[in-house]
Amino acid sequence: MNVEPFLLVPFPPVGDDNLVPDDTTPSQNNSKPSGSVPGGTTPRHNNSYLIILSIAIPVGITLCLISAIVTCALRRTTRSRQQTLSCAAYSEDIEEIQALLLDAVVIRAATDNFDEVNKLGEGGFGQVYKGLLPDGLEIAVKRLSKESKQGIRELKNELLLVAKLQHRNLVKLIGACLHEEEKLLVYEYIPNKSLDAFIFDEENRKKLVWETRYKIICGIARGMVYLHDESRVKVIHRDLKPGNILLEKDMNPKISDFGLARIFERDHTKDVTRRVAGTYGYMAPEYAVLGHISTKSDVFSFGVIVLEIVAGRRNTTSSEGMVAEHLLSYVWENWTIGTVTDVVDPYLNHNCAENDVLKAIHIGLLCIQENPSDRPRMSDVLLMLVGRSTTLPAPLRPAFLFSLDDATHAHPRGANELPKRPNKCNSSCNKVTITEVEPR
Repeated sequence: MNVEPFLLVPFPPVGDDNLVPDDTTPSQNNSKPSGSVPGGTTPRHNNSYLIILSIAIPVGITLCLISAIVTCALRRTTRSRQQTLSCAAYSEDIEEIQALLLDAVVIRAATDNFDEVNKLGEGGFGQVYKGLLPDGLEIAVKRLSKESKQGIRELKNELLLVAKLQHRNLVKLIGACLHEEEKLLVYEYIPNKSLDAFIFDEENRKKLVWETRYKIICGIARGMVYLHDESRVKVIHRDLKPGNILLEKDMNPKISDFGLARIFERDHTKDVTRRVAGTYGYMAPEYAVLGHISTKSDVFSFGVIVLEIVAGRRNTTSSEGMVAEHLLSYVWENWTIGTVTDVVDPYLNHNCAENDVLKAIHIGLLCIQENPSDRPRMSDVLLMLVGRSTTLPAPLRPAFLFSLDDATHAHPRGANELPKRPNKCNSSCNKVTITEVEPR
């Protein structure tokens, strides 16, 4: 910084003729406007003031310029460091993806060119096929539909996320193919399909004894504890439902379908979104109506699943464009009048420990309480499930219930209000997944 121009500012002459003698004090009554005194003399304090200004102004400007230069340099350094960290994280993601990439030709051969015979079902963004790799490994291939306009982002999100997660209660990702004409995710094959194929099918439900159902509940809880508290990143699933819970041969549950999942920092607990996604009947009310996302949103979904497993029936049934959510109010109604055993699946009535069933219902009601802060954390839920001497708090009123018309107008209905009764409908007919509700 060249400060020479500031040092060339002329100073007023300082000589004996310009000084007021030490014993001379100007009279206050005869004072003149500053800058002139009789005889053309200048007061000493005026000269001192000019000297101070002549020095202070250039010094102040110089300090301000130096401060600005240092601030800019620090900002540039910070931005560069952030970009370096971002690039490092991005490079790490790219390396993880590169290690998982598979040849589309291999996957096509494994599924017999996606033959309908090998089709296992349909997810939120495409079809799922069974396949067999050359080494004999059975796989499940999730194929993004070519007609889908919104699935690419979710597919990449799922790929990056699941690549970072490893837990016995989460579906394992084997690889992926991201060619222009094909976008595929390859998972381990789970032979028993999804939980809803058991609890909402009368014949299969008979096979689910209480010990198996309780094992499934605890397994889902362990997987959610891992996502919320134990993994490298905090993950909010956002679409936890029986259709996304796959069952192994020994009925060990595995959580799947992370296309809608959100990643939070460790110290971050909630967020707000305009893009509400999930399945009606499992979405927490604060999320469905206000877009508030938190771990407690997943807790609500878990509570609904617990009650469905105990009751052997779906939370929602639909008919003629109307959804009637009645299981939650049905359970709450019976809980308040002391007849909660009436909600238990008839196939369990004579083959289960009543105390364990009542505890599961109690925990389910705690998870679906209206106020998110009243709901327990998943880590606390797991302790309740596996603990034998845990005293559970009394559950408060469940979250509201709504029909499709209510959802459109964001008009909540209290849990104690009787829901509309639909016409007769098979309990498994509601498969609506809402992937985006904001205008396109």
